[in-house]
Amino acid sequence: MGASRYKLYSEHLLKKFGEKVYKLPVNLPGTCPNRDGKVGWGGCIFCDEEGSGFECLSNVLTIRQQVAKNKEFFRKRYNAGKFIAYFQAFTNTYLPFERFKANILDALDQDVVGIAVSTRPDCVNDRYLDFLYEVKENHGVDINIELGLQTVNYHTLARVNRGHSLAEFIDSILRIKKHGFAACAHLILNLPWDDLTDTVENAKILSALNVEYVKLHSLYVVRGTTLGDMFERGEFAVISLEDYVERVGEFLAYLDPSVVIQRLVGRGPKESLLFSNWGASWWLVKQRIEEYLEQKDIYQGNKFDYLNGKALK
Repeated sequence: MGASRYKLYSEHLLKKFGEKVYKLPVNLPGTCPNRDGKVGWGGCIFCDEEGSGFECLSNVLTIRQQVAKNKEFFRKRYNAGKFIAYFQAFTNTYLPFERFKANILDALDQDVVGIAVSTRPDCVNDRYLDFLYEVKENHGVDINIELGLQTVNYHTLARVNRGHSLAEFIDSILRIKKHGFAACAHLILNLPWDDLTDTVENAKILSALNVEYVKLHSLYVVRGTTLGDMFERGEFAVISLEDYVERVGEFLAYLDPSVVIQRLVGRGPKESLLFSNWGASWWLVKQRIEEYLEQKDIYQGNKFDYLNGKALK
């Protein structure tokens, strides 16, 4: 296979920092306003108790311990020299402000060149962003904010009990941009109530808002979640792998070619999965997507022609 047909995250980091950079997951004990009653109870119907941090070290370890242990692992395995501290699990900006500040400062290290903060669109606040701007200016680290959006279809957002709509996502992106940070949007392209039209609209909204990064996740279903119960009762069917691959192809075709793709497919916690990636490994799904792009001659941005007054062109 020749040159990549989409903008690779690894190549982007290499160009940006001059060498390979690896993300160090940081796991904090926390919760989410969609779990504790602030905006809702029980969380999103697909979310498990780990809050997406199942690949992290135990949150019993301090942040400095987690950073040190993960650095040691990546150094031995990949000969890595530069790192991004990735606050991955739960909603990190939902923490009390002083605790959030301390956590971010504890992750700073001479080899940490960036900080990625995972949060929700309804937990992006100017006070927290002002502090992150000070960290960026005083310590010279690159900062980006990762937002769980999942879909731009606000009807589907309500059905998955997301606790926010599209408006909050737009507001959060505008605030992040005002502070000069890059944003990464997480999307699930095969939610049961979305179709190919929603896939295309996902790409268009992210492009119109100048979102810099995107992570695609194929839906996984975890036992014990509301979605897992619905799956076991046969209340919805997951689309085929072929249909998912087609959706990814259309998404990439409509996406601004400058957007960096951090991930094409995700994976879930093995011990409690009811469904994940059609029983295939994540890299096999990724391979199928890349083969499809070749077959259909799709490059990222093939159909990126809809902004700046399309009807006047």
